[in-house]
Amino acid sequence: MNFLMIIIGASTFIVGAVISYYIWNIAFKRKKGNILNEAELEAEVIKKDKILQAKEKFLQLKSEHEKYISERNNKIFAAESKFRQKETLLSQKFEETQRSKNEIEAIRESLNTQISLVDKKNDELDKLHKQQVEQLEAISGLSANEAKDQLIESLKEEAKSEAMSYINEIMDEAKMTATSDAKKIIIETIQRIASETAIENSVTVFNIESDEIKGRIIGREGRNIRALESATGVEIVVDDTPEAIVLSSFDPVRREIARLSLHQLVTDGRIHPARIEEIVTKTQKQVEEEIVEVGKRTVIDLGIHSVHPELIRLLGKMKYRSSYGQNLLQHSREVANLSAVMATELGLNSKLAKRAGLLHDIGKVPDDDPEIPHAIHGMKLAEKYKEKSEVCNAIGSHHDEVEMTSLISPIVQVCDAISGARPGARREVVESYIKRLKDLEALALSHPGVMKTYAIQAGRELRVIVGSEKITDQEADKLSYEIAKKIQDEMTYPGQIKITVIRETRAVSYAK
Repeated sequence: MNFLMIIIGASTFIVGAVISYYIWNIAFKRKKGNILNEAELEAEVIKKDKILQAKEKFLQLKSEHEKYISERNNKIFAAESKFRQKETLLSQKFEETQRSKNEIEAIRESLNTQISLVDKKNDELDKLHKQQVEQLEAISGLSANEAKDQLIESLKEEAKSEAMSYINEIMDEAKMTATSDAKKIIIETIQRIASETAIENSVTVFNIESDEIKGRIIGREGRNIRALESATGVEIVVDDTPEAIVLSSFDPVRREIARLSLHQLVTDGRIHPARIEEIVTKTQKQVEEEIVEVGKRTVIDLGIHSVHPELIRLLGKMKYRSSYGQNLLQHSREVANLSAVMATELGLNSKLAKRAGLLHDIGKVPDDDPEIPHAIHGMKLAEKYKEKSEVCNAIGSHHDEVEMTSLISPIVQVCDAISGARPGARREVVESYIKRLKDLEALALSHPGVMKTYAIQAGRELRVIVGSEKITDQEADKLSYEIAKKIQDEMTYPGQIKITVIRETRAVSYAK
């Protein structure tokens, strides 16, 4: 019974499975047919859309092509019309040229006829002129060439006399106005420049609070002061003057380094040789930096560009240099401003003049000690650092050591004299200055054969006039050398003195 039930169940399952398979297959085929139909319909729609898009694109391209063809045809038509117009103009011009050519031929024939008539007339006039000349020669007794020469000579003399009188009038007028114009320019230049009176000493006085500090500066058995002198190169004078120490040196930069070092040592309180060397080294670097900064600030203030860094450093050193008590940097700035104003008044290059005025005394602050005048040394420095030839010549010629070759050179020379000669600029005692000049002249007059002597250019040059009958040319050279040697041995003077011996012969006669 159970077995029968199993068989019936299995048969029923198999029959059900078969029926289910047929039913699922029929449903799948029906669904597949539907999907295919939908796909065919969608494909048909897409195909129609693409065909429509292609037609639209074709129509668009066709319209653009037709438009391009139309524009091109219009351009071709316009070019053809222009060509026809040019062809018409050329034809007209050709016809006009032909007409002009015919007219020119007619005019040429007419001119040839007139020229032949003129030639005949000229021949007749020449004959008449010769007859008149022969008649005039017979009447005057002179040939035509002789009369012409006499007329030319008389006209030459008359023209020369008129020209000389005109030139003399111009020269007189120029002489009358030149002096007044020059004075006016110089006065206006001086009035437009306001400079301070800068006075500096050749020694520096360092003030201290008490003699106790003075003893500490001296140190045990003078070791501190010796270390300070050795490190700075400055002579330190400690005497009975209360609350003061004197720093003495020909180099103002060294004096400044010594002053700043002393100030820092006294403020710090630690004074011994090792500390002194450390402070002096540090102060030297500070002063060098300040020198460069002062030089840069100077050229910026004056509006001068493209100056070599080494020249800028030398300009900064001028701050610590004085000439007859006048600060050299202040003097150079003043000369630069004066030169610029004067060059502007004269219609010259004011920037170049200002540059030359600022650098004119650059040879006074060399790193070495050349045995040549400061103007020549400054000119060589300017040439070395690629300054313009006008600037170099103005530097070298401002004391007449070289010949002036540009208009800026005399301007710098005059402005240098104005800056140094103004009241309050320099502190040299007048009596000692006059005494030095008189000593120079007296020393040269002591030699035999010397007639007159003149100390010029503030004592930088000595002119010696000798008698031509007493001194020969060879002896003049010897005399110049002897005077220079005697000045070197017996006198104290700043810079260099040029000795010029003048020997001349004059022939004088009188017409009575």
